[in-house]
Amino acid sequence: MMEPHRDPAMAAAPGASTRVVVLAGGVGGARLSHGVARLPGVELTVVVNTGDDLELHGLAISPDVDTVLYTLAGVANPETGWGLRDETWSAHGMLARYGAPTWFRLGDRDLATQLVRTRRFRDGATPTDVTGELAQALGVRARILPMSDRPVRTHVRTHGGWLEFQEWFVARGHADDVLEVRFDGVEDARPTERVLTSIAAADAILVAPSNPFVSIGTILALPGMVAALLAAAAPVVAVSPIVAGAALKGPADRMFETLGGESSALGVARHYAGAFPGLVDGLVIDGADRDQAAAIGQLGIRTLVTSAIMRDEDDRVRLAGEVLGFATELRRDEQRRNEG
Repeated sequence: MMEPHRDPAMAAAPGASTRVVVLAGGVGGARLSHGVARLPGVELTVVVNTGDDLELHGLAISPDVDTVLYTLAGVANPETGWGLRDETWSAHGMLARYGAPTWFRLGDRDLATQLVRTRRFRDGATPTDVTGELAQALGVRARILPMSDRPVRTHVRTHGGWLEFQEWFVARGHADDVLEVRFDGVEDARPTERVLTSIAAADAILVAPSNPFVSIGTILALPGMVAALLAAAAPVVAVSPIVAGAALKGPADRMFETLGGESSALGVARHYAGAFPGLVDGLVIDGADRDQAAAIGQLGIRTLVTSAIMRDEDDRVRLAGEVLGFATELRRDEQRRNEG
């Protein structure tokens, strides 16, 4: 068990440029990525889940990609973590008057993003290309990469049958217990070459505190993804999305209970160790879960105990610095073992 690094800048600056890859879902992934992006001497790549994507009103919508995009651009709604700050809803109101589906809310400026994305897709551009164009237009310096350029769609099985992810998550308010998860199209999808190149060149790979089943799990389900991560020289450090038995955001705690396991930091460690043996080298857990560190260590996963809750931007930078410092120390320890 390690105590947190107190100086994020010092912890995150082992060299002139530290190449960091973050595997991210929505809000939790966006916030950790934002913290990493603000550290000095970091070259950031964010690999984002696209299993939550959907088509609505004839538009191609990528909710997790957009949450990361808006957060790194500094224009995200600080109250929700998704959508845009100071958004207006005139188009949404007109859609309601026309009787169109309004369960998935698109603000006026958010709608512009979806219009541009859809037009570029129709022009033949890939999700990777379009995301890069949007990021450049919003002044984002980090590289944001969809996990694949091929479509993958997450579905969940409930007591009422199979549901598309957004129907379950947004339309039904994720009230239904999830009994099974599947990723339609994943067999034909692959990580893009840019994703694989970024992983191979990384100095640290961070798994954001996103849902292990339907955010991170979707990324890891891509054929070749786990093999690429295992082959990388960089350590893989995950941040637990469970603190004191509860999810930081969303239904991950309930999913641990219905899909097997336990809703705890130890449950997160057991999930990753069981589903992806040898993948996660370190796990960052909150001080409230300090008593679980020894049991996590018995799984072969080292722990960093710190405050894992990102309440504001200062917390994001602090946590990012501590996580990156932890990853740097793990890599140095591995290098010493190899040299010895």
